[in-house]
Amino acid sequence: MRQGGMSANAMRRGLRQRLRRSLSPAVRRLLHLYWRFSRPMTLGARAAVFDAQGRVFLIQHSYVAGWHLPGGGVETGESIATALSRELMEEGRIALTAPPRLHGVFFNGQVSRRDHVALYVVRDFRQVSEPLPNREIIAHGFFAPDALPPETTRATRARIAEILSGTPPAERW
Repeated sequence: MRQGGMSANAMRRGLRQRLRRSLSPAVRRLLHLYWRFSRPMTLGARAAVFDAQGRVFLIQHSYVAGWHLPGGGVETGESIATALSRELMEEGRIALTAPPRLHGVFFNGQVSRRDHVALYVVRDFRQVSEPLPNREIIAHGFFAPDALPPETTRATRARIAEILSGTPPAERW
């Protein structure tokens, strides 16, 4: 026992706790930096946008074959909701008028072993203007679910079928 009533073990414990508290923010930042490079993951936001007639909005990209649901990557510092709103405006001139409903989060192994897609269902929106084809989006349109373009991708067809049938979403895109 030391003078003042504190044991050497108690003093060491107190010192370790103070050291841990003071180093914790720096250690946490280092661990997050390590995890970013050792386990990076990408996240995309897409939407199944249905108009009042029950048709679904699809787009055709200039850089990948087929017809797809609109959407894209979530940027650093951006929420999924913000990314979804931005992508819908960029690709379809679509503005949300009510919060979308999350349908599911999918692993997209076709893109990479670290890609995930959050898919939302949008029924409340307005199209502020007709989208014009550009370098990224070469075609777009609303299509009846039973009359999708022949080049509509397998994953796009599967997500539309899940939504319309009410079946639980698959794990993989």
